[in-house]
Parts: sequence; structure tokens; C-alpha cells
Amino acid sequence: MQSANMLLRKIVRSSVLPFAAQHRTQKDLFPLSRTLSLSLCLKQDKSCEPSEKLDLDEWKKVMKSGLQEEVSEMVSEPKELSSLAAARETLEMWRLAGRAVPDNISEEQLKTFMECPSKSAKKKYLKYLHLKELHKKNDKRKMDEKRERRLQAQDEASKTDETKKNSLVCMWASNMHKAYNWRAAQSMIFGQPLVFDMSYEEEMSVREVTNTVRQIVLSESCNRRSVDPFHIHFCNFKDDSLYHREFVKQYREAWGKLLITVTDQCYTEIFPKDKLIYLTADSPKVMKTFDHDKIYIVGSMVDRSIKTGASLARAKRLGLETAALPLEKYLLWSSGAKNLTLDQMMHILLTLKDTADWKKALEFVPKRKYCGFVDKPVKELKRTLDLINTLKRGRGREDVQRQFAKSYPKK
Repeated sequence: MQSANMLLRKIVRSSVLPFAAQHRTQKDLFPLSRTLSLSLCLKQDKSCEPSEKLDLDEWKKVMKSGLQEEVSEMVSEPKELSSLAAARETLEMWRLAGRAVPDNISEEQLKTFMECPSKSAKKKYLKYLHLKELHKKNDKRKMDEKRERRLQAQDEASKTDETKKNSLVCMWASNMHKAYNWRAAQSMIFGQPLVFDMSYEEEMSVREVTNTVRQIVLSESCNRRSVDPFHIHFCNFKDDSLYHREFVKQYREAWGKLLITVTDQCYTEIFPKDKLIYLTADSPKVMKTFDHDKIYIVGSMVDRSIKTGASLARAKRLGLETAALPLEKYLLWSSGAKNLTLDQMMHILLTLKDTADWKKALEFVPKRKYCGFVDKPVKELKRTLDLINTLKRGRGREDVQRQFAKSYPKK
């Protein structure tokens, strides 16, 4: 009985109700469907007791409410579908008109677009979606380009690895390595000493110590590859210090194989004081020539705040001679402090040792710090710098330009 009743309901819903919803005659057909279902129930279920009789009024309310919900759902769904289709057609028209419209839009975004209160709000929302889509495309393009560059770099690295595996290249590299080591070993016996003062650890931060060690590593590599290297001494070097730990990080297993002298003694205990010259930018004495019989000392310090006079005060306490590089004599200095990095000092000293040419040696000074080389005395150089500063400030511009033209005529 129940299965027959369910079958009858399905037949009524599938045939009668859509027809009623389409022609708006559901009120007239509702009694017919109710009569069919009730008659089938009464005919087949006559054995029901009075206590199990149906309450017809309640059953009417339930059936009527269910029928109205089903009909409203069937009517509302086509409306929503038609409105979404109309919104998509509007977007296509705007896209053809050249407006900023996204290529792909979801149903939620389309519903949000339909809920916008005005036409300008709809345009702004579509422009926002369009820009968002463009950003995603650009990010994807950048990621693809980055992936391609990484793959190209890997291919180039693999090619270089293949060339390194060549027997001739490996033989040449090993022979050059042996030659450099032989020169460094000879410099430890016959070479001119060069001292790095490692007593500035307490005056620097951890970052400054790290930068100092990196510059010293570059200096040692440059010295090792030169024709006539120095015999490098690390004086005032303490074991298990911050310097020591940073050197171990940089060199790893090669730290114990370096052809240099590392000691915790002061340089005044190793060498005679009359041969020591402390190189510092604060020295009042200017270095004129490179002396092969002297032992030059370089302070192992990188100071971002530029602690003026620290190395000069240390040299005076020890009673040592000091000297500064003749930067103002050969360079038209523009701006910045006259402090150089340790690897730049190593390049300059090696060039002076080999050629005794200040112009070649001072080419290792960064180009941003000077305007060029000059061949005039220091007094004229200072006057020229004053003229340049006056030109920058705009004071007496015509007079200064006239004086500058007389001092430096165009050739």
C-alpha cells in the first residue's frame, strides 16, 4: 500500500504539478491530487482502527505547504538561472566594448556583481576583479621566468662541472695551487712581514668582526696569488675568540693548513720597534715611498661608526711610528671618510711593493670616493675642493666658475 501511494505521488508530482506550475492552475488541480491519494489510501487500508484515523485538516495544511514550496522552488530556480545568464551577457558586452572585465568569473562573484546597487559600483567591482586577475597572471609569469632562470643556471653549472672534470683543466688548477703554496712557503722564510693587529675584538660588534674576517680572507687570497707575497702575521690572536670562530667558519678544514703565522704575542715582542710602522688614516705623517726594510702593521678593524683615532692611540701607547696613505696628494677626493677596507689595503701594498707606482696602487681605491687623479700640490688641490663645494652651495657661482676655468682650462 505504501509503495503504491509513493508511486502515485511521484506520478502526480512529475506530471500534474509541473503542468500546474507552468499554467498557474495549481489551486484547481490540488483537490484532484488530494482525492486520488486519499481514495487509494481508503480503499486499500480499511482495517485501520479509529485511533489510527488521519486528521484531514492537518493533512491538508501539510500537503498544501509542501506543494507551495515545491512550486516556488521550481519557479524561482529558472528566475535565478535567467538572471545569471543575463549578467554574463552583460559582461560579454562590456568586454567587447573594451571595459576592464575579468576573463574568468565565478558564480559567487557574479551574484555579488548583481547585488551591486548602482552601475558605477558594478564597474568598480569588475575593475577590482580585473586587476586582481592581472596580478595573479603577473605573479605566475614571474614564477615561470624565475624557474626558467634557475633551470638555465643549473644547466650552465652542469656544463662548467663537465669542463672542470677535464683532465687538463684539473691538472692546470692543481699545478697553480702548488705554485701558490710554494710562493707562500717561500715568503714565510724570505718574504717581507706584514702584521694584522687582531686586538680590536672588544671594540667591535659581532657583525663588524664577521666583516673584518671576510676582508682578511680576501686579503690572504690576494697575497697568496701575488708574485712576491708578504709573510702574514696574525698578532694578538687569542684561541677560542670571536676572530678564531669566524676564521674556522670561513676556512673550515683549511684553517690549520694556512701558510701564515698566528700568535698571541704582540708585534712589539716579535719585531724591533724601530722597524715597525702602523698604517692608520688618522696619522699626521704621510707615507711617501714604500720601504722594503720596514714592517707595516694594519689594524684588523671594520667600524661602521668610524672610531676616529683608535689605531693612532694604540700606536702612540706602544711608541710606534705611524703613517697614512697620500690620498689627498694623488686623488681629487670628493666625499666620505678616507678609511679603506683591508683587502683594498692589501692590493695597494702589493702593488707598491712590486711597482712603486702610487697611481697604479691607488686605482684600488673605490671610484665613488674621488673625482680623479691630480698632478698639482696639496694647496691647489684644497683650493679646488673649496671651489667645488662653493659651486654646490650656489654662492658666487659666476666668480667661482671663472676661477675654476682659470685653474683648470679645457684642453
